Amino acid sequence: MKTSLSVSRILLYVRDPQKIADFYVEHFAFIQKPQVHDDLIEVTSSVCAFSLLLHQASKGHRLGQSCIKIVFDVEDIEAFKNQSEKKGLKFGVTCKGEGYEFANARDPAKNPIQISRRAFLK
Repeated sequence: MKTSLSVSRILLYVRDPQKIADFYVEHFAFIQKPQVHDDLIEVTSSVCAFSLLLHQASKGHRLGQSCIKIVFDVEDIEAFKNQSEKKGLKFGVTCKGEGYEFANARDPAKNPIQISRRAFLK
């Protein structure tokens, strides 16, 4: 029997969970859920059923070394980049993919993030 699975959460290990929660609330319109554990904060997307779990990293954990990139679907890359820069988030150059554009940045915990038009391919 095959089961269709979907991703609903990604857990990120960070030094300052509240700072990272504030970042995703400010720049990507996430909503912070009430905290259940002192070392874990959940922020959810305001437009889909997706959450980031922000867990307190141990002192020995190397930040930004994971093989994960969080990709956000954005229709107008340049407009989003301009809006984000006004709020303190600077993306790199806009790159061209196969019929779409994308740009990269990092959150305050050094996790790679991307804005992409790939979801809007025709």
